[in-house]
Amino acid sequence: MPWVSGLGAWCPQSLSYACCNAAAGYNRPMNATRADVDVLILGGGVIGLACALHLLRKGVTVRVLEQGAPGCGASHGNCGTITPSHAAPLAMPGTLGVAMRSILHADAPLYLNPRLDGPRLRWLLGFARHCNWTDFHRAAAARSAILQRSRRRLAELVRDEGLDCEFAEEGELYVYRTARAMAADERHHAAVLDRLGIEVQRLRGDTVEAREPALKPGVAGGLFHPGDARLRPDRYAAELARRVLELGGVIESGTRIEGFETDGKRIAQVRTSRGAFAGERVLLALGAWSPLLARSLDLRLPMQPGKGYSITYTRPARAPRHALVLREVQVCVTTWASGYRLGSTMEFSGYAEGLNRARLDALRSGAAAGLHEPEGPQQLEEWWGWRPMSVDEVPIIGPSGRWSNLHMATAHGMLGVSMSAATGELVADQLYGGTPAIDPQPYAPARFGL
Repeated sequence: MPWVSGLGAWCPQSLSYACCNAAAGYNRPMNATRADVDVLILGGGVIGLACALHLLRKGVTVRVLEQGAPGCGASHGNCGTITPSHAAPLAMPGTLGVAMRSILHADAPLYLNPRLDGPRLRWLLGFARHCNWTDFHRAAAARSAILQRSRRRLAELVRDEGLDCEFAEEGELYVYRTARAMAADERHHAAVLDRLGIEVQRLRGDTVEAREPALKPGVAGGLFHPGDARLRPDRYAAELARRVLELGGVIESGTRIEGFETDGKRIAQVRTSRGAFAGERVLLALGAWSPLLARSLDLRLPMQPGKGYSITYTRPARAPRHALVLREVQVCVTTWASGYRLGSTMEFSGYAEGLNRARLDALRSGAAAGLHEPEGPQQLEEWWGWRPMSVDEVPIIGPSGRWSNLHMATAHGMLGVSMSAATGELVADQLYGGTPAIDPQPYAPARFGL
């Protein structure tokens, strides 16, 4: 069974950084012998590539299977913010009501498409069961642990591996135009971060405007997260791919996974459009497509795609100094030396492909309400991608109880880039020794009987 269809409809034409342009060079001839490796990694996004890099640093041999080019999935078009501040999950009392009310508003920041979809309905019912304060705090603690570890490890990786990805440790600023919205976030968002030990600074409106001249007047206040960072996500993925190759890893791009050959409780081979591949261990790191492929292994991953959008421009003259979140309109704004991006939104429409023009227009109008120059001089790309959302909003990382040589690293939601470094470290430690830096139990597939 193919694990994705219509990839060309969304894998961006603009993915032109050197490693991704050279994707065809990763492939060996069709008739080449596909010798076993220690770990066969399914998926070449930032999670699969980060796992490959950490495994290679342990002296493990790896091969990555990727249908498109490395990093051309959900990590390509996100806003590139590295955010321990995003520890709190969406699932909390009241969220489901917000989603249900959005059905008639296609431009709502959180949008639930009304079409009938059995798997999505089952996921939503499971998600609803997690919309309580007990599960909220449990998920927040698990997300915080991996986010904070990953933030530290990512800075080290950028330095030690020489990753050229416009990494900047400048924090992220939430901007509020109404005192009511800021007060609500102080009660919930900021209070949660305080309990988790994640620094958040409360700022007056005039302080925010002085710090960010790109903002229009009328700011009521702000919450600044000094521990957050930013990078260019397409370049980060390409740089990970470069280092994987330099350390002896193999990346098989243009390789569609079609099924499995099993032997008892073991995955013996992975069948693809370019022949069969095998590994002593198999790592499932396919992001939003993980549950589609897992079905052929008799695994029911409680995941759904959460569709995100972004628009990328050349840099405007009055670009923000920090990564911003314009809170009332839920628009993320990121500036790099090489460009400028508006992004965010969450749409639950199953595996429906294509751009929703209303949601792109909402990004533009939301930015225009808060910024002097909401768009750059030249539009470079309109993008959408599927985020892999687990029903409890905690990643699924660890061994399968069904297949003896299958390991999982998926369901990172909107935070795959932010969680990538710690996920790679954790997977390498679980598979080939080492005491994990964080408790792996909250992420174990066993919590879903997988």
